[in-house]
Amino acid sequence: MEVITTHTNSDFDSLASMLAAKKLYPNAVLVFPGSQERTLRDFFINSTFYIFQTMKMKEVDVSKVTRLILVDTRQRTRIGKFGDIVDKEGVEVIVFDHHPKSGDDITEGEMTIEEVGATTTVMTEILRKKHVHLTAEEATVMMLGIYEDTGSLIFSTTTKRDYLAAAYLLGRGANLNVVSDLMTKELTTPQIIILNELLGNMQVRTIHGVDIAISTASSNEYVGDLAVLVHKLKDLENLDALIVLARMDDRIYLIARSRIKEVDVGSVAGEFGGGGHTAAASATIKELTLIQVQEKLMNVLHDKVTPIESAAELMVFPVRTINAHASFGRAQELMSRFRLSTLPVMRKDKVVGIITRNIVDKALSHKLDNNKVEEYMICDFSVVGKNASLSVVQSLIIDNNQKIVPVIDNDELVGVITRMDLLRLFSSVRSDESYLKERNDVSGVLRRRMVVKLMEEIIPKAIQRLLREFGKIADILGKNAYAVGGFVRDLILRTQNLDIDIVVEGDGIEFATEFAKTHDCRINCHKKFRSAVIVFPDGFKIDVASARVEYYKHPAALPQIEVSSIKLDMYRRDFTINTLALKLNQKGYGELIDFFGGYKDIKAGMIRVLHNLSFVEDPTRVFRAVRFEQRFGFSIDKPTLNLIKNAAKLNLFNKLSGKRLLTELQFMFEEAKPIDCLGRLDELNLFGFIHKKIEFQKCKPALVRLKDVFSWFDLMFLEEKYEKWLVYFIALIEALTAHERE
Repeated sequence: MEVITTHTNSDFDSLASMLAAKKLYPNAVLVFPGSQERTLRDFFINSTFYIFQTMKMKEVDVSKVTRLILVDTRQRTRIGKFGDIVDKEGVEVIVFDHHPKSGDDITEGEMTIEEVGATTTVMTEILRKKHVHLTAEEATVMMLGIYEDTGSLIFSTTTKRDYLAAAYLLGRGANLNVVSDLMTKELTTPQIIILNELLGNMQVRTIHGVDIAISTASSNEYVGDLAVLVHKLKDLENLDALIVLARMDDRIYLIARSRIKEVDVGSVAGEFGGGGHTAAASATIKELTLIQVQEKLMNVLHDKVTPIESAAELMVFPVRTINAHASFGRAQELMSRFRLSTLPVMRKDKVVGIITRNIVDKALSHKLDNNKVEEYMICDFSVVGKNASLSVVQSLIIDNNQKIVPVIDNDELVGVITRMDLLRLFSSVRSDESYLKERNDVSGVLRRRMVVKLMEEIIPKAIQRLLREFGKIADILGKNAYAVGGFVRDLILRTQNLDIDIVVEGDGIEFATEFAKTHDCRINCHKKFRSAVIVFPDGFKIDVASARVEYYKHPAALPQIEVSSIKLDMYRRDFTINTLALKLNQKGYGELIDFFGGYKDIKAGMIRVLHNLSFVEDPTRVFRAVRFEQRFGFSIDKPTLNLIKNAAKLNLFNKLSGKRLLTELQFMFEEAKPIDCLGRLDELNLFGFIHKKIEFQKCKPALVRLKDVFSWFDLMFLEEKYEKWLVYFIALIEALTAHERE
């Protein structure tokens, strides 16, 4: 008996390779040694693959097997019962694989092992060389195999040979529409729940200077296609290395993806009895808890991750630069826009100097706005090549006090290394060691930092005393209390904001009531939202809410509310910059809690949504994104911009009531830069949702003139009050007919 088989949890690369092997060994039967991924099972149901001779594992008498053809694996522990006969006398073993070596590999037999992106590529080359005919359906299945294991030809393990094999299959009639449909299946409800949990639990660990995202999820039932969810998570967050641990029933499933050479996930999965290659791997783990697997994973990563050793591995790129002939005013603009403290100065594509924020600030204070940066730039600096050692970089930054080190390759600037890059590299080792000792990551809290000194510097003393009083009340009730939202965001931006929101892990109304017992104030309760407003005698107000989670019954609907934790309360927020929480309890007072990388995004000047359904749930968030972008001089990140464009394509804004749309416009008109906000709406092609006949470029001259009109009016009529937003709105709709305005 001849058998063609593959590894357990087989995928499209396995299936395609088995099909190809059947073309080479027509008398062999196809046998799957274990389960297949759900997408693959669906394919069986909906395709004509049944015409090939297949058998179930339980129907096979392994004692009668004389030839065993293995595809897409050579690990004896991943082929089920067939692992017992690979060394049996009289059994011929033939292997076709593309995975790297592992500890339990079969070493005897006829081996065809190639370092390409997919085993299907190896099989395609053999079939092409032997002039074996392929039908269009067979070519389509084989194209699926290549696309899956190469991430649609974009994984770092993809080779020229994979592209050539795909081109050959396309020439044989492979249907890319079928491939696309099978590669992009819609998610089921349990899968969406798991994906949201993975997004919420994701943490980035820096090991030997390499950032690795690790996320966990749990389910009492098995949820299929975990690999698909991992792909989506990696793409959503644009991650270089991602490892997911999912507890389902009594097993832990490890799925890992990497596109950097420092993290070989095949080697990592091998430590858990799994396998794969450098870019994609998996393992199924029994008899260990999720926490135990997390601890072991951290130890494995410390052993397996290749430390950063050269400037090329540490540098940041692409680099923001400034021309030597540019003005200090331009330098300030760039530094503010991109939140930079240092800029390389360029002349004819060569680095000729360095300019720092300190130099720029001093130049501006001396009214040198229009002077060229080359007149005062730092000319005494050193550069390094891509292969420079870390000790050389360290010496320049620490010993020579050089704030930024340009990295040069063939006289071209290819990257920079800053003090923060070096600090992050050195501090990561200590943080990882503390993780191993204290296991302080299992709570899901990603980042913590103390900001008490910043609070003392920015927040008025009276408000500081009030915040400490809130902490005492929280301790009395045995609850956790946090300051959240714009108050915390602006604190990190070193801007005073006295619009204070308090979130309590518990009953917000009970918290406010307890506070009112010992303080001169009154409270207004909103039982539906489980919140209260504390009103002081001078009219100062503070909002108190119960930590809650929101869900939406349909796109653009108002949210439904349930009591929850601070973590889920932060997850319902609009953007990461608004997800920071400041602990107020006496123990831990002033601790900044950052679940979703909000602190990093604030420092990077980035507007980023928390999940890809954000604008579907609430399209008004698009208008807030524009307001925040213009208010802070931030940038909306590319994935978020794509989601905005998608929301426009889906006409989600048409589902908003006129009142909600007008409210967002009103907020926009009350910003310091309303015309910039409107200009951004125009760039995003969103004016059509206000009214199809409004043309911003035609309205803009009148809107610009209004700034001067307001200044004149404010000086001439000091006591007169008016609705500034309404005047802007009238200017916006001026060109419409009376009926259209109505």
